[in-house]
Amino acid sequence: MAVKQALANKANGKKQVANSPQKNLRQMIQAMQPQIEKALPSVITPERFTRMVLTAVSTTPQLANCTQESFMGAMMSAAQLGLEPNTPLGQAYIIPYRNHGTMQAQFQIGYKGMIDLAHRSGEFKSIDARVVFENDVFEYEYGLEPRLIHKPATSNRGKAIYYYAVYTLVNGGFGFEVMSVEDVKEHRRKFSKARTSPWDTNFDEMAKKTVLKRVLKYAPIKTEFAKQVNTDSTIKTNISESMVDEQDQTDWDNMEEAEVEVIDDEEPAAQEPAQEQTEQQQAFIPIPEDDLPFSTEPEQE
Repeated sequence: MAVKQALANKANGKKQVANSPQKNLRQMIQAMQPQIEKALPSVITPERFTRMVLTAVSTTPQLANCTQESFMGAMMSAAQLGLEPNTPLGQAYIIPYRNHGTMQAQFQIGYKGMIDLAHRSGEFKSIDARVVFENDVFEYEYGLEPRLIHKPATSNRGKAIYYYAVYTLVNGGFGFEVMSVEDVKEHRRKFSKARTSPWDTNFDEMAKKTVLKRVLKYAPIKTEFAKQVNTDSTIKTNISESMVDEQDQTDWDNMEEAEVEVIDDEEPAAQEPAQEQTEQQQAFIPIPEDDLPFSTEPEQE
């Protein structure tokens, strides 16, 4: 009788594991492989992208408690934009939130993902965002003759005080935007409701993304790129071939903090072959010094 009961308990245990939210989500991800393959650009293989998403579920178990529709929406948004979710590259993130009282997955674009999308649009000759520290030489003016000068200190730069984003267009136009640390923190308080988010682990990169989005508001960009930028910080539950056109379901007035546990992954799925790493590096084009209407020369001692 004891053996029979033990076998019954073991069977029940197996059944429980098979029906767990994480198991179900993993099976759903595997079932979406054809759609993932169709959506992805050539620089990311379907197998590697699927591995990244599965790793995200393993390292952030709360994602398995999100509705499958919202998780699949975030995953397909990342796939269609060709951005790697929840990897050290910082291109994109899938974050669990409580929206309308229900756990849902929100898609967020990272700082490097924003720059990558800008370069792919073909409209920008250069685009970048930087941190200004208290011992740097930093001056800027708006108005009819805008100018920006940043000369980083060569040592003992102090604490961060500003973040700025700059761009030059292929047609010669340019623009920049500056935000203080206080401005950035206020933005975070307003729009980031998760207890654990990229803001906690990558504050500088999230601040750079924030100021990048602000400067892009005034840039003469094409509709398609504007749609891509607007997918940042959205919850979408309808899956289509054009996720940028799907309606955002985020209710900012009723968003609640989701208590998130992040588990370190000893063997991250996001490790890239050398060839793919080179392709990613080529996507980020350094700013030519001669093309900028402002100085970024280091301060001379």
